[in-house]
Amino acid sequence: MSKEITVLDTIATYTRQRIKEQKKSIPLSVVRAEAEKIEAVKFGFENALKKTGLSFICECKKASPSKGIISKDFPYLSIAKEYEDAGADCISVLTEPRWFLGSDKYLKEISNTVNVPLLRKDFTVDEYMIYEAKAMGASCILLICSILSVEEMQYFKDISDDLGLSALVECHDEAEIEKALKINVRMIGVNNRNLKDFSVDTGNSKRLRSLVPQDILFVSESGVKSPEDIKNIIDMGADAALIGEVLMRAESKKFTLDWLKGKYDKD
Repeated sequence: MSKEITVLDTIATYTRQRIKEQKKSIPLSVVRAEAEKIEAVKFGFENALKKTGLSFICECKKASPSKGIISKDFPYLSIAKEYEDAGADCISVLTEPRWFLGSDKYLKEISNTVNVPLLRKDFTVDEYMIYEAKAMGASCILLICSILSVEEMQYFKDISDDLGLSALVECHDEAEIEKALKINVRMIGVNNRNLKDFSVDTGNSKRLRSLVPQDILFVSESGVKSPEDIKNIIDMGADAALIGEVLMRAESKKFTLDWLKGKYDKD
């Protein structure tokens, strides 16, 4: 029985082609050299999530496959600055250009604007992208279990370790958690979005939490819409929540983040 093709598989195939084209203009050797000469705090992203209490990763994205355009004008620098001022522990920046309308430019410019550790939110399918991430100012890369083999994940994690980059390993179910644990991960993110029909179930993180050892940072991704969602994430023993749409659509990022933290009623 053949594996059902998900939107992730489609994006991964496109990304491989996209990187193949990029290598023609800027070879791997050039990107690697640029990355290796950058001096930055090692593993700043994961260290920012080790504080007491829940940490917040705020996402900067123009669009998504499930929601379409989220921010038409997308003033990404002011959004990132607002996140920093609101108390974000880390910021996730979409660089995938076709489905999320992201850009490498966004990450580069944001890294020069804020002093918060950044995740390059993209579909890492080639070592080239890891060196790119470091060169652009990221502190963390995303490794998605469902589009990578264990061997690829290990290879990419080893490269990120050598560069001092954190690796957030994204899982969707029990089998992927098991797969992630084979490469001695330090951070696991559970995506609460079903990639077949885009439905969101924040209970997915709760179901999988017990499978992840306590010494591995646990991030609940997607689906946060209310203080109740945040309370549930805290109660399950997560270390961080990655929050996108509700903040992207908010007029005041600080007010909304404080509201999610339970500081006051939204009304």
